[in-house]
Amino acid sequence: MYTPSSASLPQSLDRTDLHLGYLWTIAFVAALGGLLFGYDWVVIGGAKPFYEVYFQLRSEALIGWANSCALLGCFAGSILAGPAADRFGRKKALVCCALLFAISSVLTGWAHTFSAFIVWRITGGVAIGLASNVSPMYIAEISPAEWRGRLVSLNQLAIVIGILAAQLANWRIAEIIPSDLHGQVLASSWNALFGWRWMFTAVAVPAILFLCSAPFIPESPRWLAARQKSDAALLVLRRIGGKGYAHSELQAIQASLAGSHERAGWRELLVSPGRKLLAIGAALAILQQWSGINILFNYAQEIYRSAGYGVSEILFNIVITGAINLVFTLVAMLLVDRFGRRRLMIFGCIAIGISHLAASLAYRAHMHGTWVLVLTLCAIASYAMSLAPVTWVLITEIFPNRMRASAVSVSIATLWVASFVLTYTFPLLNQSLGTSGTFFLYTLICFAGAVFVSFAVRETKGRSLDLLDQTATRP
Repeated sequence: MYTPSSASLPQSLDRTDLHLGYLWTIAFVAALGGLLFGYDWVVIGGAKPFYEVYFQLRSEALIGWANSCALLGCFAGSILAGPAADRFGRKKALVCCALLFAISSVLTGWAHTFSAFIVWRITGGVAIGLASNVSPMYIAEISPAEWRGRLVSLNQLAIVIGILAAQLANWRIAEIIPSDLHGQVLASSWNALFGWRWMFTAVAVPAILFLCSAPFIPESPRWLAARQKSDAALLVLRRIGGKGYAHSELQAIQASLAGSHERAGWRELLVSPGRKLLAIGAALAILQQWSGINILFNYAQEIYRSAGYGVSEILFNIVITGAINLVFTLVAMLLVDRFGRRRLMIFGCIAIGISHLAASLAYRAHMHGTWVLVLTLCAIASYAMSLAPVTWVLITEIFPNRMRASAVSVSIATLWVASFVLTYTFPLLNQSLGTSGTFFLYTLICFAGAVFVSFAVRETKGRSLDLLDQTATRP
């Protein structure tokens, strides 16, 4: 094991030693996994009217299966991510993500049978599940404490850029395609035959960029240290923050690993105090999904149609939601290391809850058009600067080094289960409670989330992962 030569090591990072250009570059490459995640997750919404015509999907069960089957892959990818990242390293896991995205996007787009389409959508879901785990975890593990919030939020920014890119691509492709007098897609139209294929295939371009870039980023220094590769870990840390930072950081990493197993087993996650941390991580993941915001993305056409918008207006409104999402994610990156994670989460829960409550009242009063759009944008803006990025930051921060990969894997697998439940139940809730009642239910969940964060989540701003590690599992 490496031992620092200095008896007195700096406790905080000297800003003049930080190699910002290098740090942001490797974080950006890792965040390309988030961009692919965002694009692949949202592209289905724009392609949906067209592949349904191509495959002649008339059953609600088949339509729902096509729209949600990728979630099975997301869940599987999340479960596999922890063991894979621990065994093979974060870097190789990222390369695997890129390869799966590149292959699945092309083969989904050019599937000629519905069965093949489903298989490759599920494969793309596995890539999403892997990326949703490994990209933020890798960024957290390479980041100095004072930059970690912004850098992990870069992954959320990349997700949002991917979402907006998919929305723009869908809008531009769909805009040139004719429909019949009732606004239905013509089976013989270019978009029904080929347009939806290019919507999916377009993600291959950033996937290939990711695949070419990922081999050149360094392995996580914390993974290297856990594998007794101290010299390699020290080299990576020097390139990030200079010699003094590298020595102190490696000492802190080794102290957090001392006396513990190289990797916590699954059993350790289920006993106190690991069980408590896992419960918090899973609850944060559920809260992010059950806040109801992803309904505004996954069912945007239905929501805006019920508010009185036409087809072309709906597609344009979806692009506006993506733009708002991007702008306020940038705001979050400026605030997360200044105001802290906990305060932003509480603010987000309350702000989203108020927006949902106003939307509920608007639907009850049969208000349409601009009112619904404005309230939707308020909810998305609040989400983009709070729950969307900060949940990922907290999930990568609250667990000790030895259990981080497994615990993050379980937490994000829980997120995908929660996402499936949200997506699956919205049509049922909308039918039984009405749109007003459904948004009121999401309001209650958001307010309950604010209470939960207030009592259960501690602040992690500005604290190194290894300092957090020393206190994370105290009774």
